[in-house]
Amino acid sequence: MRRPSGFIVACVMMVLPLCLPASARAQAAGAPAAGAQPAAAAKNKVTFDNEVVLWAFTVKADKTGDYEKVLEKLKAALQKISRPEAKQQLAGWKVVRNSVAQPDGTFLYVHVLNPVVKGADYSIINLVYEAFTDYAEQKAFYDLYSGSVNAPLFAIQGPVVDLGK
Repeated sequence: MRRPSGFIVACVMMVLPLCLPASARAQAAGAPAAGAQPAAAAKNKVTFDNEVVLWAFTVKADKTGDYEKVLEKLKAALQKISRPEAKQQLAGWKVVRNSVAQPDGTFLYVHVLNPVVKGADYSIINLVYEAFTDYAEQKAFYDLYSGSVNAPLFAIQGPVVDLGK
């Protein structure tokens, strides 16, 4: 008769993580520990692989000034980062603010990325955190950004059809 030791070890291995505190489970899964600096957080990259991207966000009506500060910080970050890709991103990144409010009162900001730096990270938070590593500055930026953006609305990406040719 076989001993059930292999089965018991497998069960313990599956149940043991559930007995750990949440912070230990998060660290085991690759997430930062509580209190870790934002720069140490696992980063979700935002990449695009087409020629042009129209990337839209809605911004709360009373927070457009805050979002303008977010854009200024993004520009400063791209200027500060020494990677050549960041300079290319900066050169091809324009933002259009719709001068008329949306029906829900928010304002539409469309980021026009042309040309796209294929494979580069376009995450606004990641770029700012890369350039500005002070925790207090990152926290202030995060609060400004998350407090002003209502929601990402859409991202349209693809090739350009030049009607002038």
